Formats: sequence, structure tokens, C-alpha cells
Amino acid sequence: MFDGLLQPMHLLLILGIAVLVFGPKRLPELGKGLGASIRGFKEGLQESHDADDDLTKTK
Repeated sequence: MFDGLLQPMHLLLILGIAVLVFGPKRLPELGKGLGASIRGFKEGLQESHDADDDLTKTK
């Protein structure tokens, strides 16, 4: 169903729609915010994984 979803033409179309909706001035701000959110999510997962490892080591 989702085979070939992220082809270059599809990505260009998504980028074009994003520029139309948000404007070219807000797009870098949105990208920065998205990157920070993903980074925070990964750090939270890593902390959770480390805490789980600590609990299993103490048992």
C-alpha cells in the first residue's frame, strides 16, 4: 500500500505544499522545531532504556 511513498517527486510536492501553507519565512523555524522535538524524543527514549537497564542490573 505504501510502496514507493517517499519518491523524490512526492517529497517535492509535499515541500511545495508546505511552502504554500506556511510561507518561506516560517519554514526554517518549523524545521528547527521539528528537529528539536525529534532530538528530545530520542533522548527521552535513551533515558528510559538506560533506566530499564539499571533496574535489570540491580536485580
